[in-house]
Amino acid sequence: MAVVTTEMVKLLREATDAGVLDCKKALTEYDGDFDKAAEYLRKKGLAKAATKTTRAANEGIIGEYMHSNHKMAALVRLNCETDFVARNEIFQALAREIAMQVAAARPLYVSRDEVPAEAVAKEKEIYTAQMQESGKPAAVIERIVEGKLDKWYSEVCLLEQSNIRNADITIQQMLTDAIAKLGENIKIGGFSRLAIGE
Repeated sequence: MAVVTTEMVKLLREATDAGVLDCKKALTEYDGDFDKAAEYLRKKGLAKAATKTTRAANEGIIGEYMHSNHKMAALVRLNCETDFVARNEIFQALAREIAMQVAAARPLYVSRDEVPAEAVAKEKEIYTAQMQESGKPAAVIERIVEGKLDKWYSEVCLLEQSNIRNADITIQQMLTDAIAKLGENIKIGGFSRLAIGE
């Protein structure tokens, strides 16, 4: 059985933002294995985050991004539960990061449930028409069309877009990570993008 030192707990706390007791418990449980303890804490944090998403988020800030040439800008309303979290550096950096995403990636909606049914129907019609000449069975065409729709959602819905600075994570994953770190529900309440010449 490995001895869990204060230094080990400190390093794990810095890496995961988890509490001291949680870090000590994780290291003890995984016999001092740093990577396994960190993975356990991350999963635990994300599981906790999932339970917070139903709570009201009526505080927050407006995140803003202005491109260096002053020809493109974006605003994002990022909501949280308390003014305390709204003033937190992690929260404010997240708001700016999402505003930068909006400016660069040009989403049309926050999430799938905001997409009008007629827009979805139109896309589906286009993809189905494209596949008609393929000679594939109807069931196969339907699966391909669903796949194309998912790709379209990942382009037009902010939460499903890949982060422009780290393509391995989506904006939804960024939000979930922030919820796990800050312990409050965080939601994107809306956004606006302006550009000269568009």
